[in-house]
Amino acid sequence: MDALAYDLKNIALSDGVGSFLTRHQRHRGLQQMARDLRALGFKLPAASSLKPRHVEALIGYWRSSGLSAGTMKNRMGWLRWWAGRVRKPNVVPQDNDSAGIEKRSGFNGNRAHITHVNKLAALPYRVQLALRLQMAFGMRLEESLKFRVRQADKGDRLAMQSSWCKGGRAREIPVIHPRQRALLDELREACGDGSLIPEGQRYIGFRKEVEHVTWGAGIRNLHGHRHWYAQWRYQTLTGHPCPAAGGPTYERMNRVEKATDFRARMQISNELGHGRLAVTDTYLGSRFAKAQNHLHEVPSLEAAA
Repeated sequence: MDALAYDLKNIALSDGVGSFLTRHQRHRGLQQMARDLRALGFKLPAASSLKPRHVEALIGYWRSSGLSAGTMKNRMGWLRWWAGRVRKPNVVPQDNDSAGIEKRSGFNGNRAHITHVNKLAALPYRVQLALRLQMAFGMRLEESLKFRVRQADKGDRLAMQSSWCKGGRAREIPVIHPRQRALLDELREACGDGSLIPEGQRYIGFRKEVEHVTWGAGIRNLHGHRHWYAQWRYQTLTGHPCPAAGGPTYERMNRVEKATDFRARMQISNELGHGRLAVTDTYLGSRFAKAQNHLHEVPSLEAAA
């Protein structure tokens, strides 16, 4: 490990903002940048030595390596974080367009997925509960494992704590369905004041265990549970399926339906912890007409029970 990598490690690991996964991914991303810069012939003595030429070299290297727009955007986020920590925010372009990074493609096929009862039954009970939380409330895996029902349950909503959430962004998720309430009651019975992480275990160890047993059970698309939740919420809020599930796109809506679509997408984006309209294309299908891979069934919380 050279001087730059060591300095970046200290900066990244001393920062307590964001969830464990966010900090872990950022640390790994920064270490990759240190290796890239070394391979490009730069020997930075410290993280504070970052200059525009280093940023330009990294962007050019990523582009020539054929990285996707999404991967480059993630790395730009980590690079801006680095620059901010060493008080040099202006050495990194403030927007991705000026850095020559194309916009991330939105809808790439319907990824909504539920894990049915027969597959859930093969999993340990706490793992079952984690996956059911994902489907019922659109939680990320880390959020479902760290979730503490007695702390979060406010009756008609869940108050998701910043320490559980990606990027440290706290949010609220409505509780509107009897099956959601039943799951929360079941979770309270199983965990009491704690989370799904068993006593005596650490988060990262239990997460690896969850990933191992779900993979062994043939469950390969845990993030698809969030897509399923988003599509169920869209159906609930608008009264019709989203475009990914065969519903109408913007061009086929009247003025009232367009307004409803906008409000539903923003609501769902906030519930998922994003807060941006554009990201809903990934979960719900493009707002505007284009080829869509449709579901053959409309999302239903009963189906995910």
